[in-house]
Amino acid sequence: MTLPAVAASLPASAAMTSEPVASDLGFVHFIHQTDAVGQGLFLILVLMSLVSWGLILTKGVALVRRQKRSRAFLDFFWNATSLEAVQGEISAKGVHETFAHLTAHAMHAQAHHARFGAAKLEEAGSAQEFLTRTIKKVLDEITMNMESGLSVLATIGATAPFVGLFGTVWGVYHALLAIGATGAGTLDKVAGPVGEALIMTGVGLAVAIPAVMGYNWLARSNRVWGARLDAFAFELFTFLSTGQTLKGSGQSN
Repeated sequence: MTLPAVAASLPASAAMTSEPVASDLGFVHFIHQTDAVGQGLFLILVLMSLVSWGLILTKGVALVRRQKRSRAFLDFFWNATSLEAVQGEISAKGVHETFAHLTAHAMHAQAHHARFGAAKLEEAGSAQEFLTRTIKKVLDEITMNMESGLSVLATIGATAPFVGLFGTVWGVYHALLAIGATGAGTLDKVAGPVGEALIMTGVGLAVAIPAVMGYNWLARSNRVWGARLDAFAFELFTFLSTGQTLKGSGQSN
């Protein structure tokens, strides 16, 4: 090939390399080409996703550990020979789960009222009334602890699709601006804004769906666990008040 022919071919090749190829129009390209509003919405969705996954993993691991430890404590409790044995086990190993926490407070309340009586206003009433108030207070504290963070998951699951929808509307708005500026809705003018709109929709759903599923799973697990805890609290109250368990109580837990 002669030198003039090579020189003539250079501009054409340079123009070909400067044109964007389809592989360049990926996820990162659409994020970089959007404006501050779109990038801000995308950052909000990423933060919401990190928070929701952090809560799901943290609460899920805590739930599994709580179930394992509680099963071990309940097996020991219903096979213990006396309350003194239970008290000794709690004193020796400490309180590391909800059933042991409730048992320790109930036994302490009973012993405290038997020893000191109604010395203060919060201790007024009979021993059974004081024990009932103590158990209810501990149950409320445990329930609040188990449900902490679930409102955040519910909020993320409810609002993430609308944040993504706002990004979708913003991308469509950019597409309309491009059409209005050029007078023609060609693919090269609207591909970027429309791609941005679709990505924001997908990201919003990708954030919301795990948050909703995680919330439902944790909320149901907490309801089941709370029901078991209420049943145990009733049996514990009966045992501490009368010195006898309910018929078959040890088998239901």
